[in-house]
Amino acid sequence: KPCPLCDEAKEALEPYKRRFILQEVDITLPENSAWHDKYKYDIPVFHLNGKFLMRHRVDIPEFEDRLRKLELQSE
Repeated sequence: KPCPLCDEAKEALEPYKRRFILQEVDITLPENSAWHDKYKYDIPVFHLNGKFLMRHRVDIPEFEDRLRKLELQSE
């Protein structure tokens, strides 16, 4: 903290919050040391359903595509 890139990402994802659950992980906490070791230079990092999606900035077209595919699979 502060994390302007994280704030920017949360703002970009705000319109989608009804379509998925956003879970934030603070990698500076001791219990998240594995995430810190893996991503300390790449924040923010995004996973969707446990799979790596993107890093640094939200790519809306990519996010939309992956979210749509997940929604189709669950129907």
